[in-house]
Amino acid sequence: MKVLKYNQQLILESGEILLELEIAYHTYGELNKKKNNVIWICHALTASSDAADWWNGLVGEGKIFDTKKYFIVCANILGSCYGSSGPLSLNPKTGKKYYSSFPQITIRDMVNAHILLRKHLGIEKIFIGVGGSMGAYQTLEWTVMEPQLFERTILMNTSAKESAWGIAIHTAQRLAIEADTTWKNNSDDVGAKGLKAARAIGMLTYRNYEMFAEQQTDEEDNKLDDYKSSFYIHHQGDKLVKRFNAFSYWLLTKAMDSHNLARGRKKTEVVLKSIKTKSLVIGISSDRLCPNAEQKFLAKHLSSATLKIIDSPFGHDGFLTEWEKMTKAISKWIK
Repeated sequence: MKVLKYNQQLILESGEILLELEIAYHTYGELNKKKNNVIWICHALTASSDAADWWNGLVGEGKIFDTKKYFIVCANILGSCYGSSGPLSLNPKTGKKYYSSFPQITIRDMVNAHILLRKHLGIEKIFIGVGGSMGAYQTLEWTVMEPQLFERTILMNTSAKESAWGIAIHTAQRLAIEADTTWKNNSDDVGAKGLKAARAIGMLTYRNYEMFAEQQTDEEDNKLDDYKSSFYIHHQGDKLVKRFNAFSYWLLTKAMDSHNLARGRKKTEVVLKSIKTKSLVIGISSDRLCPNAEQKFLAKHLSSATLKIIDSPFGHDGFLTEWEKMTKAISKWIK
C-alpha cells in the first residue's frame, strides 16, 4: 500500500474544509508508454484499496483485469479506516483523532480525492473505470465530473441515485450504531456492538430469502436455539467488527445516501444522456438491495450502454462472487 500525503486543503461539498488529507492506494502492473492501459477500480462500502485481495477472481495475472497487461489503480475512499483520511485520522487543528467530528462527506468528495491521486500519478486517460455498488456510485459521478477521462466504464449492482429503500436501510444501520452505549466516546473501538448489529441488517440485504433457505436452514427439527442462520449472522458481524470501525461505517452510509447524479444539475435522465462513455451495466438477477430495475434504468438512459443481467442466487454480493460469469460478460463486451 502507498499513501499520497496532500498538504493542501480540500473543500468538501458541504462547505467544510479538510486542511490536509492522506489517500491510501494500491497499484498493480505498469503504465505503458502511451499511458492508455489504465484500469481504475472504485471499491464499495467496507473494502480497501487492495483490489487484488477482495476481488482476486478478477484482478491478477491472466485474469480479466490482467496485471501484466494493464496498470490497475484502486484508492481507499475518503472516510474509510484503511489508510485514507477518516475519523481515526489526526485533526491538524487539535492534534487529536477526529472520531465523530470528522466532517460529512459525499460521493463527489470521494471522487475529488481520486482526482487528486490521478493527477499525482500522471494519468490523463483511463481505459476502464470499474466499480460495484458504492464503487459504481463513484465511477458514475466521476464520468460526470471529468467527462473526457474514461474510454469505458463497467457499472455493477448500482443506480443513478440512492433509493429510498437504500436510505432506509442505512438509517436502520446507523440507529443500531447510535444505540450502542459507547457510541461517540473518543476511542477507536467504540460502537462495536452497534456495528455488529448494523452488519446484521446489511447481511439481510446482501443476500436473500432463497440463499438463507438453501444454505442456513437447520436439518434438525427439534431445536429450540442455536440455529444455523443465527450463528451465520453473529459470525458475519464479528468478522466486520474485527476489521472495520463504527465511525467510518456510520459516515460512509451517510455518504451513500448522498448519491444523486441530479443534485445541482439537470434531471437524472438528462445527466445520464450527457455521459458519452461506453458502459457495461451489470446486474444480478436476485439482487434485493439494488434491483435490476435500477440497472435497466441506467442502460436505457446512458448514451452508450450494454446491459447484462447475470443469473445468480447470490444477491447483491454477486458482483463479489460470480467471477466466472462476470469475466465472460466483460470479456465479450471488451472485444
